[in-house]
Amino acid sequence: MRALAIALIGALLGTSGAFAQTHDECAVAAHLVPADYPLPRVATAIANKQLNIVVMGTASSLLAGPAGKQEAYPSRLEAALSRQLPGITVKVISHAKPRTTAEDMEKEIGHIVSTDKPALVIWQTGTVDAIRRVDTETFRSAIEDGIEAIQAGNSDVILMNPQYSPRTESMIGVLPYAEAMRFVALQHEVTLFDRFAVMRQWVELGTFDLVEATKKIDTAEQVHQCIAELLADLIMKAAKMTGPAAPDQH
Repeated sequence: MRALAIALIGALLGTSGAFAQTHDECAVAAHLVPADYPLPRVATAIANKQLNIVVMGTASSLLAGPAGKQEAYPSRLEAALSRQLPGITVKVISHAKPRTTAEDMEKEIGHIVSTDKPALVIWQTGTVDAIRRVDTETFRSAIEDGIEAIQAGNSDVILMNPQYSPRTESMIGVLPYAEAMRFVALQHEVTLFDRFAVMRQWVELGTFDLVEATKKIDTAEQVHQCIAELLADLIMKAAKMTGPAAPDQH
């Protein structure tokens, strides 16, 4: 099965000689989203032509308005991966619960993984913990337990740390939680999608006005589109790492 997965991944990713290009505004932060570790279960799922992904998160995985769920990055991720994987059925299931801490999410992971049977869980967390000033050791322990539960359920995992916001930077100390997730990701050899660094880069380069993003839905939608595209490219690269090209990806 692993040989079949490698062959199919190589065929799918090698047809164009390169991964799908993100929009220019997204790509300026692409260097901050390396594929540090492989996603073998994703590779197998693609070989079997059915890729199920679960996104666990809070309000930042949604957008405002009646179509918020459809326009947010999980739905856009499904569309981006479907474009890159013709002939593969891609399904992205969003479990978004506002005002939920990492510890709250960790308690639900076993049920979610056993029910949805995803090849990949993208776990977005940290902002609510920062707002509530949850002890960082408690936060880190919850992340570690959650990773173990995800992997025990035969799913790969990508961690996604909090958003960067210039409006709340001085009021909400998210950086210690973002860094705690980086440490846990390194310790457990799982990939971190460093959303905090990506969004801060966009602000520093003037790519997006993230103050304006809280007022204009079209700016927020562009940000979610970029998150989806960067995630899709990351997943494709990490899936390919299960093949012979893996050493070159590091």
